[in-house]
Amino acid sequence: MLGSVEIRSVSPVFVGRTAELDALREALSRATAGEPQALLIGGEAGVGKTRLVEEFAKAAAREGAVVAVGGCVEIGADGLPFAPFSTALRTLHRELPAELAEAAAGQEEELARLLPELGETGSGRHDEEGMARLFELTARLLERVATDRTVVLALEDLHWADASTRHLLSYLFRTLRTGRLVVLATYRSDDVHRRHPMRPLLAELDRLRTVRRLELSRFNRDEVGRQIAGILAAEPEPAQVDDIFRRSDGNAFFVEELAVAVFEGCRTGLTDTLRDLLLVRVEALPETAQNVARIVAEGGSTVEYRLLAAVARLAEDDLIEALRAAVNANILTATPTGDGYRFRHSLVREAVGDDLLPGERSRINRRYAEALEADPGLVPADQRAMRLASYWYHAHDAAKALPAVLEAAVQARTRHAYSEQLRLLERAMELWDAAPEDIRARLCVAGYAEAYPECAGDPATTPLGFLDLMTEATCAGRFGGERERALKITKRALRLLEHEHDPLRAAWFWIQRSRLVQSLARGDGRQELATAQELVRGLPPSRVHAEVLTNVASWSMLHEPGPDALAAAEQAVAYARMVTARETELNARLTLGGLTVGAGDVETGLAMMEEVRQQAATEGHTFVAGRAYVNLPNDLESVGRSREAVRVLTEGVAYARRFGLLDSESWVLGNLADSQYSLGNWDEATDAARAALRRGHSAKPLGCGAITLALIALSRGDNAEAARHLAEAEAHFGTHDPMPQQWLIVARVRLGLAAAEGRLADARTALAAALDAGIPPGTHRYGWPLLLDAAAAEADARPGREEALARIAGAVQRLTTDAPVWHAHAAWARAELLRAEGRDTGADWSDVVTRVEPLERPYDLARVRHRLAVALLADGGDDERARATELLRLAHAVAGHLDARPLADAVALVAQRARIALTADTTGPRPPADPVEALGLTSREQDVLRLVAAGRTNRQIAAELFISPKTASVPVRTTG
Repeated sequence: MLGSVEIRSVSPVFVGRTAELDALREALSRATAGEPQALLIGGEAGVGKTRLVEEFAKAAAREGAVVAVGGCVEIGADGLPFAPFSTALRTLHRELPAELAEAAAGQEEELARLLPELGETGSGRHDEEGMARLFELTARLLERVATDRTVVLALEDLHWADASTRHLLSYLFRTLRTGRLVVLATYRSDDVHRRHPMRPLLAELDRLRTVRRLELSRFNRDEVGRQIAGILAAEPEPAQVDDIFRRSDGNAFFVEELAVAVFEGCRTGLTDTLRDLLLVRVEALPETAQNVARIVAEGGSTVEYRLLAAVARLAEDDLIEALRAAVNANILTATPTGDGYRFRHSLVREAVGDDLLPGERSRINRRYAEALEADPGLVPADQRAMRLASYWYHAHDAAKALPAVLEAAVQARTRHAYSEQLRLLERAMELWDAAPEDIRARLCVAGYAEAYPECAGDPATTPLGFLDLMTEATCAGRFGGERERALKITKRALRLLEHEHDPLRAAWFWIQRSRLVQSLARGDGRQELATAQELVRGLPPSRVHAEVLTNVASWSMLHEPGPDALAAAEQAVAYARMVTARETELNARLTLGGLTVGAGDVETGLAMMEEVRQQAATEGHTFVAGRAYVNLPNDLESVGRSREAVRVLTEGVAYARRFGLLDSESWVLGNLADSQYSLGNWDEATDAARAALRRGHSAKPLGCGAITLALIALSRGDNAEAARHLAEAEAHFGTHDPMPQQWLIVARVRLGLAAAEGRLADARTALAAALDAGIPPGTHRYGWPLLLDAAAAEADARPGREEALARIAGAVQRLTTDAPVWHAHAAWARAELLRAEGRDTGADWSDVVTRVEPLERPYDLARVRHRLAVALLADGGDDERARATELLRLAHAVAGHLDARPLADAVALVAQRARIALTADTTGPRPPADPVEALGLTSREQDVLRLVAAGRTNRQIAAELFISPKTASVPVRTTG
């Protein structure tokens, strides 16, 4: 290997960039204070992004920060999955071994997908949360490492990044909340054309207030002059500066190239074309050095010395001499680790690569592939499969490329780099027909295809087929978020299956289409599942058959719960047991438990769900366990056992975070917010709902968090905030996949908001739409509060309510009351309907209060106590008044504690009219704040005067002020 060499083309003086460097230093200062920082640095090729990062890294190191730099590795047109993160984590592993080990404790198998030095990767389930799980654990790892020291994570050349790297960076930028951490990334802005995959990421990050974006501009003339002076170690002639500034247009890299050309006396040979400018010094090298440069250009961003030696096929002395010439000419540079070479600037590498002839390019790639096959240890183990696949593919050798590409796809899947797995599988499909038949015949299902659960024989001997590739590609697309591509693959696969009799595989593809159309907001997936169910009807039990029935039962539980859903779940459990599909069985049993609860057999259903939760967690079925932590407490809440639900949900949050189940965690947090709301812990409910919005990555759990925030805001009288969260929830839920548990609670909030704003027609429209859609069995948890709020709104309304009251009464009669909480709601709703007719009594409301008191629902209890107090005051006795006073004070205290302003105002109004003091008066005498008060009237006379002004009759005044009509008439005559 070579020692250090003098580099003349790089100025030892850092020129300009004062504002940008100040911004980076400010970010470092904020991070050191415990506020994570995220920055994007963009600029055209050669403008000086790397030099800025280097200067910042030196400054950060001087202040005690640990700096970990990782670059996106390009091989041909391919990027290595997670390459910059793996490189940066290796630096942290080297610099902070104890801290990294402690931060990764318990999650080594998962994190080894990014950092193989942590051990073997786990063989866990591949699903749509797999990638998000890895991302969450990576974010927590970085936060923990940066707890006690400042860490700078610098990722370069993001324009070359693979999709998985882009997704991970986006996740970090969105979720980092704690730690002394700076994450910055650079990208080449002139490469980000309209179709570049970076474009959507930049648009997404622009919307995040936590991400700061720096765009590097070109140097002005003064800065170019200072740069030239640094390169030449002397002040340049003004005319020389003018010429270089004109030709370089202020691009720092072109300034360097032009300055060196002038210094070396070859200015007259230059042209103004970019390619010639970049190649001029390469073409001045000895022929052997030029050949080595061409080999390095095709090998990737970095080429290891031993691999280069194997490909160049030169005597070692000749190779070193060629490398020395290229390094001295500032064409190549040694890597920071000292074990390989790269071009000093990627622009030169691209120019050299573009200058290769097609046959020459294929020959070099073949040499790389042959060298790597002969000695796999020439490159790092985590890069081997991907690089070999790329070399053989670009060598245009289908026989060699197909198995190599398939092996690389397996490696990508192992790392949860599903987008890269999909790209490789699409490449394998492209190569399939070109590969010789005997090569294809040697490929077996085992190892390459695991998504399809049915295999006609031994996977180790069953030949791999084209449909197997499509099966894997479909799952890779789903898991990696490339759903549109996955949907196209399923369509193509089903067309091929029209000519083959394979109903099980066709049913499997229809299941995938069901999931995909729901994810893409193209429909509810029902028709696709029905097609799958029809395909397996009458066939012997199989894993696919069990999976179809499980999906049908799960879909029906959410959309059309009832006897048919229960039967499908029972059959799914039976079939899964017959074919020993344990995870499918647990999933089906969980659905069966929920449907059993909805059917009225509460204890049996809850016991079944708890058993599944324990078994799934013990056996390592994290997906099912995560789902159980969502569904079990949901059903506990549905029967009024909110405190038990909170206990399970609290465990569920910890479980979901431990295994990185982001959507499960978001669902759990949404349910936790719901149960805390019931228990009167509204601040805790708000925190949980906001956390649900931060943690989830799918739309529906985000909608649950938003709708709970809307309900809390409505209960607190903040109608504008309620409307904002309602709109947010409706956007997340969408209209393509309506579910009763969503449309009923949305209707409740919409109705409550309309009633609070006096828009009774809108409130009735919301109720009618919900009742037209129906309240299916098992959804009474959402139906009862809707009917109750509707009845209360109508009781407070004026004429025109008869139709609405009739519909509410009919729904109340039909709705299930299978638990004390719903018996209480039924009595409450009937009392509200009586109130609407003016026929409610203290006995009616006393029964409601008695039913609500044991339920641990303080807000509901305060509301019915308020109603009972009003009824007692209307009765007019002293005992009733004393009890009403106590009830109003209790309701007022709860309303104040919860900051439930509408309820507090309603209670205060009743107390004022009844002349009841809610609290002891300690304010002392005060001057009248109301002009009416200055007339010297009593408070009773003032109340009467206000109602007279509102046009009320004596009888109406008496009812509102809890006095007799005769008593009301006296002040009316007096004031009249």
